[in-house]
Amino acid sequence: MPHRPDHSWLKEFIREIPDFPQRGVSFKDITPLLADKKAFTYTIDAIAHQFDRDDIDKVLGIEARGFMVAAPLAYRFTAGLIPVRKKGKLPWKVESETYELEYGTDALEMHKDAISAGERILIVDDVLATGGTALATARLTERCGGKVAGIAMIMELAFLAGRERLTEYELFSLISYD
Repeated sequence: MPHRPDHSWLKEFIREIPDFPQRGVSFKDITPLLADKKAFTYTIDAIAHQFDRDDIDKVLGIEARGFMVAAPLAYRFTAGLIPVRKKGKLPWKVESETYELEYGTDALEMHKDAISAGERILIVDDVLATGGTALATARLTERCGGKVAGIAMIMELAFLAGRERLTEYELFSLISYD
């Protein structure tokens, strides 16, 4: 088994905010990581090293924190950048995917012409929780003709078992909260 570098030192740049956005939730805030040049550069480099640059045609960033990681990765891969937004935020013809939340549903959208048939797409976001958002984005990617080359996250809330919903995809996260 290949050696996996220890990225856990990045946790010192994740600020925990208790009871946000609601009581009982401990929000993991990545803004200190983004603000620290060593931590942010390391994060982008570590994700980029996990995937073969020649296997990525476009990097797809999930609203909103995923945009901040997807943009520099697209640059590193010499790839295009696709924003996936919440319903009603994109100005042109969209493809939409509805997914289940704990209480109700939500939808993600991207422009219908964002992906050409057969393009290899790296999906990027800040955190993997239950896996619903990542799975909806993967389905949206495939429905638009793309191939999911991988899914990358800064952190994973392993206790929520989101990884179990994404077993058909290569999933990479830098740090995990068990």
